[in-house]
Amino acid sequence: QVQFVESGGELVQTGGSLRLSCAASGLTFSSYAMGWFRQAPGKERELVATINWTGTTTNYVDSVKGRFTISRDNPKNTLYLQMDSLKPEDTALYFCNAVVRSLAVFEPWGQGTQVTVSS
Repeated sequence: QVQFVESGGELVQTGGSLRLSCAASGLTFSSYAMGWFRQAPGKERELVATINWTGTTTNYVDSVKGRFTISRDNPKNTLYLQMDSLKPEDTALYFCNAVVRSLAVFEPWGQGTQVTVSS
């Protein structure tokens, strides 16, 4: 079975940093582009960052450009999201998933990891 386990979310103050991790299993991890998604209370889930299968191409939603960095370690089947200069609007439940054309591939989603940024 395909499984994603997100971790690293914490309560942090504005301007702080966090690194999220996503441990993937049950799939050929290195064959997929991957993405980080987030969902804040009362808002739709949004795709915030993607990385291609080799890790040579990344894309970000405008609101996080220059602050977030997505990376992957294929031998470890792990995806990362380095988040710097955090803002209260980054507060959300963060999920990872494989992506094709910016669309999530697998269901069900993992439990996600909560990031809360206090003002």
